[in-house]
Amino acid sequence: MDDLIGIGLYTPAEAGRLLHVPSAKIIRWLRGHIVKNRHYPALWKPQVDLGDGRIFLGFRDLMEIRVADAFIREGVSAIRIREAIDLARDALGRDHPLSTDQFRTDGREIFIRTVETGADGQERAVLLNLFRRQYEFNGIIEPILKSVDFGHDGDPLLWWPAGRRLNVVIDPARAFGQPIEASSSVPTAVLAAAAEIDGIDVAATAFDVPAIAVRRAIEFEGTLGQRMAA
Repeated sequence: MDDLIGIGLYTPAEAGRLLHVPSAKIIRWLRGHIVKNRHYPALWKPQVDLGDGRIFLGFRDLMEIRVADAFIREGVSAIRIREAIDLARDALGRDHPLSTDQFRTDGREIFIRTVETGADGQERAVLLNLFRRQYEFNGIIEPILKSVDFGHDGDPLLWWPAGRRLNVVIDPARAFGQPIEASSSVPTAVLAAAAEIDGIDVAATAFDVPAIAVRRAIEFEGTLGQRMAA
């Protein structure tokens, strides 16, 4: 169990609830599947393996799926995503390259962002097109992961799943990566459940948080429920 500390732990259903991606799709991506006698391998090996054959995810898997789903929504096929992951894994030397801050897309192609030093000695950001195997300079591609805090190495550290306004964060180093009120580290599900039973003010006193934190937790949990029902 100690090996799980600091990496987060999610079932496919929990990940699907947070990411708004069907859990069946998550399992298919991480386990592989067969369609018309053709085998489609897993997109990558999950971060968590409890040895019982079931699929569990870590925080990096959560971030990887978030980006893969964004690419697919932009029209990139799952087959191309798999190819891109393999190429980027070799180029960046990372097991979960898709969740770094170096991946970009313009809806048609997939790029990784690197920094090169030109003949004039100036450093500039360049984009490596993973399929054309050539460098492209492109200023129109927007970052996908606007609500993620990255470390100096480009790896994701924190995810603000509802943006920063609600002050709700997913941090693999706290509460096994469950959504928490950022200042107090109290899970939003706990705050919302306490408020439902005892009211906002009593819940705030019980967990030593401002009443606004409880209201934000309720809003966040309610948003998850609405999205799941949609």
